Amino acid sequence: MQILYIVLKIALMIAFTLNLGAILTWADRRQSAMIQDRIGPNRAVIKIGKTGKYDLRLWGLLHPLADGIKFIFKEDFRPPRADKLLFGIAPILAVASVLTVLAVIPFGDSLCLEGLTKAGILAENCIHDAEKGKFPIAMTVAPLSSGLLYVFAVSGMGIIAAAMAGASSDNKFSLMSALRAASQMVSYEVTLGMSLIGAFMMYGAVRPDVMVRWQSENVWGIFVQPFGFLLFFAAAVAETKRVPFDLPEAESELVSGYFTEYSGMKFGMFYLGEYMEVVTSSMLIVTIFLGGWAIPFLQRDGLHISFGDTNIIRQVGDMLTARMPDNETVKAMVANGVAPIQHWAVVLLGVLAFFGKVVITCFVQTFVRWSLPRFRYDQLMRLCWKVLLPASLANILLAGLVYQILKEAGYIGEVTHPTVKLLADLTKWVVAIGVPVIVIRGIVGFARSKKREFWKVGSSSDFADRTGGTPVESMQA
Repeated sequence: MQILYIVLKIALMIAFTLNLGAILTWADRRQSAMIQDRIGPNRAVIKIGKTGKYDLRLWGLLHPLADGIKFIFKEDFRPPRADKLLFGIAPILAVASVLTVLAVIPFGDSLCLEGLTKAGILAENCIHDAEKGKFPIAMTVAPLSSGLLYVFAVSGMGIIAAAMAGASSDNKFSLMSALRAASQMVSYEVTLGMSLIGAFMMYGAVRPDVMVRWQSENVWGIFVQPFGFLLFFAAAVAETKRVPFDLPEAESELVSGYFTEYSGMKFGMFYLGEYMEVVTSSMLIVTIFLGGWAIPFLQRDGLHISFGDTNIIRQVGDMLTARMPDNETVKAMVANGVAPIQHWAVVLLGVLAFFGKVVITCFVQTFVRWSLPRFRYDQLMRLCWKVLLPASLANILLAGLVYQILKEAGYIGEVTHPTVKLLADLTKWVVAIGVPVIVIRGIVGFARSKKREFWKVGSSSDFADRTGGTPVESMQA
């Protein structure tokens, strides 16, 4: 059964990453069209009916499917003087470096099979105990003790893949792109790691699941490490080599970069691998800074809605007791200010919350992709070594000082100070109210029909209008 659970978890994570990566290819096209006032992808269509009278376009969502079919059947060309072995291994390493990261990312809280129908399960009751027959299912493929250190170790394969692809293609532009990609990824990986040390201090761990549980019990990481979040986000976008950091693939300089000579499914692996990197980087951002599977006020043993010392859910619980007077378990939980929710429902809500946060974070990265211009390469490297890296070192110093001051003052430690508890509850209220409002506004904005406005550009249009307009003559053969 343990092997079966592992296979199911692997299938879930890979299926989500692959499908969301394909959808992001559509989102890039669709969002760029909205920003640039174009129609966007709408040519892939399925004809319905014998005469093909009805078209099924699905807002352009069929384009990723069409791209996949094209990659499968397109000719797999290889330059005559290319290194056959390295040329074929490079795209495999590019995808493998992304998929192996998924092994340590937790997408939900532990599931206790013996307590599926119980109203609430405490953390100490959901532990691995072979003697008592307790085998909780960890919502992680491989809950390694090394945690995020494993992520930095295996993500280095992406650097090797880019270097191998460019060096083996027998193309000087691909080689230049590979050198750019390797130096960029190595440089920004240093900033990526340094920006997390402040978070490691606060959480006291490097395991992602421990980090999420700390955020669930206290406050999301973005509130205790806002500067570290911004640094990590910038470095993560640079690691995925997307605008404004897409210097290895600058079309005007290097054609298509280190995979210029690739075609067919090999090119598709590089192409989809880039979008899968966006998904995995979003998963890391959600896990470290956005609470992972945690939902405000929802704990493993039930729903705790409070503000400081005021337990708001207790007033709601009195009505629950009046409706279900015979349920002693519900009575006891309500008396302690806990709303009764079954264990499986709590875990399921956490899993849905994690994947929902990842989708939102991916679309935020897409906004960045179409909002900022591309850097020059010297500006790219200067930003890393002279701005982001010193800022990450300053963040480490600041985080250490703040942590020590608060600890000496008694605000953090074994017993949570009432002021800290009040501030933590305030952040939960901000998230519980603010995030749904932002998501709803975003959905409404996407669905709303845009009002088109036409305006004149340049003095020639004004001059033509003042003189009676531009004469239109028939085209000459």
